[in-house]
Amino acid sequence: MSKTTVSYKQQDVGDDYDAILIGSGIGSMTTAALLAKEGWRCLVLERHYMPGGYTHVFKRKGYEWDVGVHYIGEVNRETSFLARLFRYVTDGTLEWADMGDVYDRIRFGDEIYDFVKGREAFTEQLKTYFPDDAKAIDQYIVEVRNAARGARNFFAEKALSQMQSFIAGPFLRKDFKKYASKTTLEVLRSLTQNEKLIAVLTGQYGDYGHPPAQSSFAMHAMVVRHYLNGGTYPVGGSGRIFESYVSGIEQAGGLIATNAEVSEILMEKGKATGVRMADDRVIRAPVVISGAGVHTTINRLLPKAEAQKTGLLQKSQNNPASACHLGLYIGFKESSQSLNLPKANWWYYPPVYDHDKLCADFLADPNAPFPVTYVSFPSAKDPSWDDRYPNRSTVDVITLTNYEWFREWEGTKWHKRGEAYEAKKAEFTERLLNNLYKLEPQLKGKVDHAELSTPLSTQQFCNYAQGEIYGIQHTPDRFEERWLKPKTPIKNLYLSGQDVATAGVGGAMMGGVLCAVSVLGKNMMNDIMTA
Repeated sequence: MSKTTVSYKQQDVGDDYDAILIGSGIGSMTTAALLAKEGWRCLVLERHYMPGGYTHVFKRKGYEWDVGVHYIGEVNRETSFLARLFRYVTDGTLEWADMGDVYDRIRFGDEIYDFVKGREAFTEQLKTYFPDDAKAIDQYIVEVRNAARGARNFFAEKALSQMQSFIAGPFLRKDFKKYASKTTLEVLRSLTQNEKLIAVLTGQYGDYGHPPAQSSFAMHAMVVRHYLNGGTYPVGGSGRIFESYVSGIEQAGGLIATNAEVSEILMEKGKATGVRMADDRVIRAPVVISGAGVHTTINRLLPKAEAQKTGLLQKSQNNPASACHLGLYIGFKESSQSLNLPKANWWYYPPVYDHDKLCADFLADPNAPFPVTYVSFPSAKDPSWDDRYPNRSTVDVITLTNYEWFREWEGTKWHKRGEAYEAKKAEFTERLLNNLYKLEPQLKGKVDHAELSTPLSTQQFCNYAQGEIYGIQHTPDRFEERWLKPKTPIKNLYLSGQDVATAGVGGAMMGGVLCAVSVLGKNMMNDIMTA
């Protein structure tokens, strides 16, 4: 770790800061980096012993795995907003490796559909699979682009003052709401009756956590648009993302502290004035920013009386948590080249072209087939991997799960949850491995290390109550919630991250930008877009 990142348990963090940020995920880090550009001294408090939120990596002897960043779009376009934003907040210190022409492979049973980079190439490839639906595919791309364009104004409105929002809000929200208010399935069925095509087009739904009949089409469209120019991976692994933010925060006099659990946001006369730590220490600052997620902030960190008085408690309860997952992290004592590992991700499904049915069947019965098996190959994507971990390679395998299947072990300690819990993990591990072998049969018999995380792992390390990975659900109802913006009804308390905008690295970063703009009262877009 750099000298900017210290352990709260081992070093006094001081108390002379312009802002306190709760959580070190990419939303908080983006806000802190942007505030630092304006000379603000920021204290970032992270309860985990590893900083970075879902961008962090974890290591075992000879191995390293990403936990949330499996690929990122748009940064391979020099002029895109996301590429410019990364350059601005990291001073251009982050490098990206292209994943090649194919970034995702959608597979149902034995049928494979490649998603290739470039709008025209993507469209033409789809037409080779579905020649009778060429017009529907063309119109689908139009709808995706229109929805994604509408998102710009929709999110910009979140940073406006109350008066500005009252005047301009209806206009700024109009185009986006036309798509956000409909489910993905509604929009696609208005374009085609080919259920197989619909299932293929929605084959990336795991990137936002909800199958077509539940998800907002706007969320789906933003993900599709995000990857139309291909996928990339950070050189040096996903941990490089956090590392690249640090120097800018440090230069402004800021600090990032791990093992630093906040127990309460302090309130005085209706204002946020600082935080109380788990060891009862009080740290004060003029501005408090939470990147810990809406549910955690409102239900755990705010005094209940304040949460009720402002209406935030009821609003948060009306917005359910998103999906939770199982993550299997696998290591091999051979290089990616010798194992012939691909860079493209797999999205593997049973031969049933109905995502909603597959999800419903599995969540009702854990013995039903997995509704999706996502497979990522971090060691194959990172060109620096072989220098860092010679003759080693890693694979991530992920699926959705039901939190209720793990609730009986709530409150137990990590690695000490008992034999029944380990037996359940072993069963899921074996099933996920079997699906991996269907996709990459050369890996069978070569596993050196396999470790499964459950929603309880996410709950413990990321502090999400039910192990959710995408914050609040991305349903049509979510985009009707106008209170989901950086500025809260509580003076000096702001929100950052994915619940302010949307899921994913780009969404959480946008939440971070909107938060910084709201705090500063300054439009930073010109600075970012000239980076």
